[in-house]
Amino acid sequence: MSGLTTHVLDTSVGQPAVDVEVDLARKDEGGSFVQINTGVTNEDGRVPGLLPDGVELEAGTYKLAFHVESYFESRDTEAFYPYAEIVFCVRDVDSHYHVPLLLSPFGYSTYRGS
Repeated sequence: MSGLTTHVLDTSVGQPAVDVEVDLARKDEGGSFVQINTGVTNEDGRVPGLLPDGVELEAGTYKLAFHVESYFESRDTEAFYPYAEIVFCVRDVDSHYHVPLLLSPFGYSTYRGS
């Protein structure tokens, strides 16, 4: 199992959010975020292979950027946020980090899952 996973749930319909593009980036020494991977949520709202093969989870600051505007547009739903970005810190590389997104057209929340 990858050291980093995510899941997107569209709380406005109570179902996984399918076909949401998700970018994963890591903050470099200069303070800029460098993209590591891009994926798309599947039928379960998850991104398989979020952390690509051969890329180890390192201590540092990461960002998940969820392209939610295009997701809602594809469902003919007006949304307030074009992106939902979650910035979080990895301190223990031996731990699993699950970073879910609970999404609706006019708000979102997150937490560290298991």
